[in-house]
Amino acid sequence: MTHDVVVIGAGPAGMAAAVTAAALGLKTLLLDEQPRPGGQIYRNVGVVPAHVGELLGADYRAGRRQVDRLAASGVEMRGNALVWDVSRDLKITALQEGRVFQVQARQLIAATGALERASPVPGWTLPGVMNAGAAQIAMKSGGSMPAGRIALAGSGPLLLLVACQLLDAGAEVAALVETAEADNRWAALKHLPAALRAPEYLRKGLNLLHRLRKSGVPWFAGATDLQVLGASRVSGVRFDCKGHSHSLALDTLLLHHGVVPNHQLSRLLRVAHAWSPVQQAWQVVCDAHGQTSLPGLRMAGDGVAIAGAAAAEASGALAALGAAHALGRLGDTELRLRSAPCRKALARQAAVRPFLDVLYRPPAYITHPADETVVCRCEEVTAGRIREMAALGCVGPNQTKFFSRCGMGPCQGRVCGTPVTQILAASLGRTPDAVGAYRIRAPLKPVPLSALAGLAAQSLEQDSQPN
Repeated sequence: MTHDVVVIGAGPAGMAAAVTAAALGLKTLLLDEQPRPGGQIYRNVGVVPAHVGELLGADYRAGRRQVDRLAASGVEMRGNALVWDVSRDLKITALQEGRVFQVQARQLIAATGALERASPVPGWTLPGVMNAGAAQIAMKSGGSMPAGRIALAGSGPLLLLVACQLLDAGAEVAALVETAEADNRWAALKHLPAALRAPEYLRKGLNLLHRLRKSGVPWFAGATDLQVLGASRVSGVRFDCKGHSHSLALDTLLLHHGVVPNHQLSRLLRVAHAWSPVQQAWQVVCDAHGQTSLPGLRMAGDGVAIAGAAAAEASGALAALGAAHALGRLGDTELRLRSAPCRKALARQAAVRPFLDVLYRPPAYITHPADETVVCRCEEVTAGRIREMAALGCVGPNQTKFFSRCGMGPCQGRVCGTPVTQILAASLGRTPDAVGAYRIRAPLKPVPLSALAGLAAQSLEQDSQPN
């Protein structure tokens, strides 16, 4: 079946893209791995109990507006649809309720969102250690939260937000261990005037800081040498701060060092990427309407570069407008007029990003961990092993994968991909762009053999049909 526009991902960017495309009269299909729209940031916003919605805050509840717009738009949405392959001619293969289906897109908009950056510190693989975003997802999924004494370690707005949400939910927050370096504040000051163009971001941040200070939770700023303690599971955390060593007893440790774009799909399709030294992550190279180096493939939202939910919504609309123009539904003048308010909104939201990126830049011991630290959790490959392979002549992640299985586990390099590139680049004295990233192949996520068998059966059936 052929659609004018297929959108992958029902977060802020994907929902905006689908609604905009449908409003322009384009036959639009929206696919998402979750049963309901919203993405990770607005997960379950349409069905979450009222008390959980209150706990998660106004920004979360604002996603209900987008979900309602989508429901009224006439967009065909397929939830529980795991997209596991996309060909360069824009044929999408997905798995839904145990059955494989394929759709053909004339224009494809990928709104794949973001992943939490890996936080490779000694002991981070112990049970009881999880990402701060995972704890927030648990709250969105059923209002549950970690039990016992909880510490949060890392840096970034999400870390502060989750800490406040846990406090409001009555959790026992034992400490906030902030790893951002003090020098970051001075470096970020030059970006503050531009950030004032988005004052609501700064105001929200100040409110979070005030809430945490008022709570009396111990706050350690500029922490270094973070180590997770424990044998069979986490029992505590150790770190240095302002010349003193600290050890805290814990039941749960939440780590967070920002987010990076989810580029599995764009890597599969071999489109151009560029390394961002500011965001310490790969970004997809695309134009103002999301067009990548592969004709017909557009990308939007945090799957391109990290900019936040409001910016993602604007970029999703721009991608849909670009798709409509490419399909002849909009002329040049109408494209320009319809795009102007979206581009203005996107620029306003993006104004704060350099300030936040520099302020919460992860410390070097996260991006370039010590030799004994596990980097690839799936295959238990250490940073030292990666450096050894660089010394042996491996010039990129794909060679290290061949020799060590680093990146070949269930996550398929989603977690370890960025730090592996950074470790190799530093070891080889090259730039991340020169080192490159993992080469991604289908399936994008593990699928049962029955899915492959079903696809083969469909191909045989199609071949047997009379012309």
